[in-house]
Amino acid sequence: MTAELLDKGNSSGGAGFVASWLIMKLLEQGYSVNTTVRPHPDFGNGEPEEVVIQRATDGTLGILKACLNSKTVKRVVLTSSASAVAFNGSGVEMMDEAYWSDVDYIRASNLLLGPYFVSKTLMEKRALEFAQEHGLDLVTLTPAYIHGPFICPNMPFSVHISLAMVLGDREQYGLLINAPMVHIDDVARAHIFLLEYPEAKGRYICSKDTITIEEMSEFLSAKYPEYSIPTLEYLKDVEGLKIPSLSSKKLLDSGFKFRYGLEDMFDGAIQCCKEKGLL
Repeated sequence: MTAELLDKGNSSGGAGFVASWLIMKLLEQGYSVNTTVRPHPDFGNGEPEEVVIQRATDGTLGILKACLNSKTVKRVVLTSSASAVAFNGSGVEMMDEAYWSDVDYIRASNLLLGPYFVSKTLMEKRALEFAQEHGLDLVTLTPAYIHGPFICPNMPFSVHISLAMVLGDREQYGLLINAPMVHIDDVARAHIFLLEYPEAKGRYICSKDTITIEEMSEFLSAKYPEYSIPTLEYLKDVEGLKIPSLSSKKLLDSGFKFRYGLEDMFDGAIQCCKEKGLL
């Protein structure tokens, strides 16, 4: 997202999960918005890692170069991902913006979404380097699993992962061993906050709550008894990488306030899926 004049914003990938919600929030706040639209994005499944990396990096740098050449863009807020922070094998329970994912560690772990995680890490690093080299005011927002309702027609992948127990998608359970989450509306609001906050600089993690796979099973079983949620006994054999909790202290210390908790995230996502015929 870029800011030119105070009343004008630009958002890329306008049909996507985050961008579509962000555009709605910008319009609600009186901004006029320009956007680009691309086909429904994938996460690099089955594609060579170098292809995924090049697409992510070239696309981001192309936008940053256009911002630089415009001479009118005041600030860029780039959406990164927790995957650029969390995968490094450090064993730390809580990570902040000082941590970066280790691409060699990701590759050695043979993760299903490994190429995507590598691409997000390298993309954010290269974007920050480019901004520093060219004097571009760039801020990056690093959200946890983004959860909640959605405007786009297809279920966003982060929502799919978060609802894996409801959907019965056992392949995703390994990503829920320790799951930091944040509501889509808080993510959109954080983008706008960082666009407008004069002192914004560098990276900002955006994560509201962390829930373990056991806690999620108990929560979902009690809250949504109509679904066949896997039991604690079944889940004890689930294997995967334990994602650390993510600290939003920097964002909160800047004055941002979260509005939504886990119950809001799941209620919003499930209701939205029902309305769209996805549940």
